[in-house]
Amino acid sequence: MSLFSHLNPAPSFPPYTGPYKVGTTDVEIPAAELPSPSPTPDPTLSTVSFRIFYPCEPPPKPAKPVYWLPDPQQEYLGAYVRFLGASHRVSAFLRNLPFLRILSYTTIPVIRNASILQAPTKTKRWPVMVFSHGLGGTKNAYSHLLGSLSSHGVVVIAPDHRDGSAPLSLIRAAPGSTPRPVEYKSIAHRQTPEVEKARDDQLKIRLWEIGLIHEALLKIDRGEPLMNILAEKSSETMGDLAMFSSSLDVHRPGSISWSGHSFGAATVVQLVKSVFYAPSKDAPRSYKALFQPSTSSQIAHQITPDSTVSLLDLWCMPLLSTSTRWLNALPLPCYAPNGPGGTNVVAILSEAFFKWGSNLNQLKRTISENPSLDEPMVKRHAAPYVFYPVSSAHLSQSDFGILFPWLTRKAFKAEDPARTLRLNTRAILEVMRRKGVEVADTSAIDMEEAAADGFIAGGQTGQDQRILRRDGSVAGWIALELGDHKHTEEAANEQTSQTADPMEAVVQGEVTKPMSN
Repeated sequence: MSLFSHLNPAPSFPPYTGPYKVGTTDVEIPAAELPSPSPTPDPTLSTVSFRIFYPCEPPPKPAKPVYWLPDPQQEYLGAYVRFLGASHRVSAFLRNLPFLRILSYTTIPVIRNASILQAPTKTKRWPVMVFSHGLGGTKNAYSHLLGSLSSHGVVVIAPDHRDGSAPLSLIRAAPGSTPRPVEYKSIAHRQTPEVEKARDDQLKIRLWEIGLIHEALLKIDRGEPLMNILAEKSSETMGDLAMFSSSLDVHRPGSISWSGHSFGAATVVQLVKSVFYAPSKDAPRSYKALFQPSTSSQIAHQITPDSTVSLLDLWCMPLLSTSTRWLNALPLPCYAPNGPGGTNVVAILSEAFFKWGSNLNQLKRTISENPSLDEPMVKRHAAPYVFYPVSSAHLSQSDFGILFPWLTRKAFKAEDPARTLRLNTRAILEVMRRKGVEVADTSAIDMEEAAADGFIAGGQTGQDQRILRRDGSVAGWIALELGDHKHTEEAANEQTSQTADPMEAVVQGEVTKPMSN
């Protein structure tokens, strides 16, 4: 580590540990250029925006840095301050304070618009994952986890949701439209009819966006021209989508992995079920579909029982809407008669969400074979993988834990956020490996094996067998069961969940201070 890195007061990220360098490009495409698999929920959403993380060639010369705070930085910084409860006037003042402005210098250890590396896989294409952010998140807010996955050979797509869940998102001017900001919508965390409708409306936008992004990925891999508005507005060469042609494994049914954090994890559950069970001929009249792709749509062919799903701190309340109760009672696609069961599903909780008993019980039902039962049981199929790392907070699964370790330690008693994300990365990669996805091996250092064995970061070690074992062979990595058997600490959760305010439980995970209705 250089002397400058010790003197630089800006929060920073550790390097990725996979064998590949990581490139990134920012994309914003006019929605009119993409066929919509489902009706548009909001005609004013004229574009879809996402960041791509991908294995890349080493650059011939140093590239411009990629800053963690998106442009325009001052507006985003003020939006984060407002997200934490400040008014517009207060946020305008606070965003200029030096201790906050220092975030403007934080960079992501990726290479801007680098050339994509040729995939060493049998298909000569890289595996692809779509990752949905949670409340207060953005397409940059999980950069360390997503970059870590990319350094092991996964192209990761990070949507910037325009549903009012991000502190701020900017819709640039597409042809025939007007640019506008989408600011955070403060919605109560108590389950009421008004809240249910508000969350349903957000999910409609999120699912529609992912449907369009899926269509964009197909076009990009086929080499079809698409307008990248961000490239059009830049003086430098950026967002060259042509380089991804014939490089993405997105056409085979079940080839794309789906992942998300918190509200993003709920989005993924709603997505795979909405697609798999559409059209809903058996649904009662009370069911109101949030995403209605036709059986001939491309995404209907993509999501299958073999689709890999990873859920980080799944927030279950958005799935409990009265209008989607019928869908919530149906199992994940992996439990179809021809499916593999839970072996392609991993749910990773923070210890904070593990201790939130009511959400934990609902999570178990949601990912079980028969979620309509009060007590989820595994009968005919293998169970999904469910773990939590000890001393971890909800923010530990995002960049915030690494950037602000003192905050998560003092406020949430979270320790070693970098290790938490390494454990998450290991588990997600190993589930993909066991489903036949070709990703790079986990290094001995990440697997916490002795360096004296001659291994170095990025060294070849084979499958990471221990990370999915339920025998406690990985320190501080606790496995949970879905059936009647309860972990020894779960009994304490039951008493907590009887008195805990659901709003307080979620808000304490999503932000750093309580907010009122």
